[in-house]
Amino acid sequence: MSILTQSPAWRAREVIETTTNLPQLVVFGEALTDFICEDDQRWRSAAGGSCWNVARVGARLGVPAGFAGTVSQDGFGDELMRLSAQAGLDARFTRQVERPPFLSMVVSRHPPRYCFVGDNSADLAFDANALPSGWLKAAQIVHFGSLSLVRRPLAAHLLEIAQTAHAAGKRISFDPNYRTLMDGPAYRETLRKMAGLASYIKVSDEDLHGLFPEFDETAALDQLREWAPHAALLVTRGAEGMQLHTAREVVFQPAFAARVTDTVGCGDACVGAWMASMLIRPDAPLASHLRFSAACAAVVCAQQGAYAPTLDEVNALLD
Repeated sequence: MSILTQSPAWRAREVIETTTNLPQLVVFGEALTDFICEDDQRWRSAAGGSCWNVARVGARLGVPAGFAGTVSQDGFGDELMRLSAQAGLDARFTRQVERPPFLSMVVSRHPPRYCFVGDNSADLAFDANALPSGWLKAAQIVHFGSLSLVRRPLAAHLLEIAQTAHAAGKRISFDPNYRTLMDGPAYRETLRKMAGLASYIKVSDEDLHGLFPEFDETAALDQLREWAPHAALLVTRGAEGMQLHTAREVVFQPAFAARVTDTVGCGDACVGAWMASMLIRPDAPLASHLRFSAACAAVVCAQQGAYAPTLDEVNALLD
């Protein structure tokens, strides 16, 4: 029985409670700590997690945002909470619990190789009933993705929340952010369901190859479009730019010329900026949203690690 089924009061509160001062963008998923192996075989720790990065980017760009997740009560969790507050994320959406931290061991960045430590970690203790009353009524875009949708029992809870948000008429954003943990039939079904719920899907060319190893890139994109016939699909290709595929048109945005220090977090910045742009400037044309997203990614790639830029930094590049 799911966490939401166990407590029907969760849905009832959404109908009657106020939505004052609650976020427009709510991001569900994992926050973790990366341990990155440097060239001298030393390990460097850094707060991260794809979904947390998306939320932090949205908040730093000026969108009222909340990261709906759970972190550990230790130095790792404290750092995630500190950086969340620094970015302006709504603190009511993130809890600290007495569980071990969720860790990502980045064995290699070129090519990327990861292993994850978190059999009973804090992210798995997520409780939807702890969210602020009225959050769903206030939210305009609800984002999901990455490792949280392959980690049990968290994945099942988040899929149910996504279905509830979709039924309530909310726009669903989805970034699969492929990792090898997603190989296998169990995640393939989750991928299909999430694609069917999504209004917006962001995938990289590497994601398409990982998610659909049986297809070439064109066939993989066709499969995703079959599952999500009405979604806007943003395909990113690093230095080769990005393409937004809608039911009526394809819009291309070249990458901005930028000094590349680190590509970690660029994809998260891309989707976070895409959502932020649509919330800040809902009447802007698609090409303008894409340009803003590409500029945000360019600012991030010039920084070390998963950086969350300010609106002024992005606008400076655009200008």
